[in-house]
Amino acid sequence: MVIREMKKVGKCIVLLMALCLIQCTTRKEEQGLTVADTFSKGQFGYDLEFLKKYHDDLVLLSNDDSQLIVLPAYQGRVMTSTSSGLAGVSYGWINHELIASGQIKDHINVFGGEERFWLGPEGGQFSIYFKEAVPFTFEHWFVPKELDTEAFTLVDKSSVEATFSKEMNLTNYSGTKFQLKIDRSIRLIGRDSVTKILESEIPDQVKLVSFESDNRLTNKGTQTWTKKSGMLSIWILSMLNASENSVIGIPYKTGKEESLGKVVTDDYFGKVPSDRLNIKEGIILLKADSKYRSKVGISPQRALPWICSYDEGQGLLTIAQFSLPSGTNDYVNSLWEQQKEPFKGDAVNAYNDGPLENGDQLGNFYEIESSSPAASLQPGESLRHVHRTIHLQGSQDDLDQVLYNAFGIHLNDLSF
Repeated sequence: MVIREMKKVGKCIVLLMALCLIQCTTRKEEQGLTVADTFSKGQFGYDLEFLKKYHDDLVLLSNDDSQLIVLPAYQGRVMTSTSSGLAGVSYGWINHELIASGQIKDHINVFGGEERFWLGPEGGQFSIYFKEAVPFTFEHWFVPKELDTEAFTLVDKSSVEATFSKEMNLTNYSGTKFQLKIDRSIRLIGRDSVTKILESEIPDQVKLVSFESDNRLTNKGTQTWTKKSGMLSIWILSMLNASENSVIGIPYKTGKEESLGKVVTDDYFGKVPSDRLNIKEGIILLKADSKYRSKVGISPQRALPWICSYDEGQGLLTIAQFSLPSGTNDYVNSLWEQQKEPFKGDAVNAYNDGPLENGDQLGNFYEIESSSPAASLQPGESLRHVHRTIHLQGSQDDLDQVLYNAFGIHLNDLSF
């Protein structure tokens, strides 16, 4: 009798083990993987498996080999994308260590992400990152939880698009209260559409992934947002993987300073050294190697509706395009100070991470950023800002052809 019961127990254990194996295999197959598949850090499949461990609400958008990951928990943030399927390069920078730790930081949670939604201004008397009357120092700077740790609601999704929404109540440094709603859609863009957008044929051998975020800010309160009380703006930031030879190219309108103002703001964190910032005729270059913390900005008078970066080692050209309304010059100012001109801010920014004074560093990334104009909105009115990202990976000759056809510059123009 005892032997018979032991055999039954043994069979049950074997059966349970088999069921667990089947379930694990099924989960892998649902992800397009098998148990035998393995991915290395830097591959899209690695990031997909990693993020699924911590976010069961992960949204995967896919059009053949073009794929991207969006997280409702991180404000509908695009975490990363690829042009070559699961084994392809993962283009977004992700802070794996912070996400895995489960920790929540006080000032900001730098989760990473290839394209995230924020609101401006960051500094000044109309900032939503500082409470009233405190000094403009890091100790008093806090990212609103609505833009940092609170989830956006997933409203709808398909294989190539996801839509999110979020209502917020925010207060700026001057005490103005904002009731607002954010609507945000992320959609993949196919190769044919990219060809039309760039007005350039894209060689078949060039790998491509493209997506855009369509962002809408609505005044849900009863008061008009004005220059006197402060206004908000849509702020889109893309965190991308830095490398030794990566360069950001920022085009600008040429012309006299008397009519267009200075070419570039280059002293956000102290003046950027000339060996890291190269101001050429019509384009500004900033090194994107994450070895020196630096940020630059372009005014709406000088800005053009695109920015790019090039990683020679990976043969990767990234182009961002965004809304830039003609004749609109009121942009929020994010400098950390009491401002004389709070609506003379930048429309386009670029940032390269690097070591702080104490030796700490956020990560191996750089950012390209775009902003909407300041939102002068009556109750019920909305402001819209679209930001598009295009990654092209291929040979130098092929990428040069696309870049020149689209914007009239060569890859050599992106070299120091």
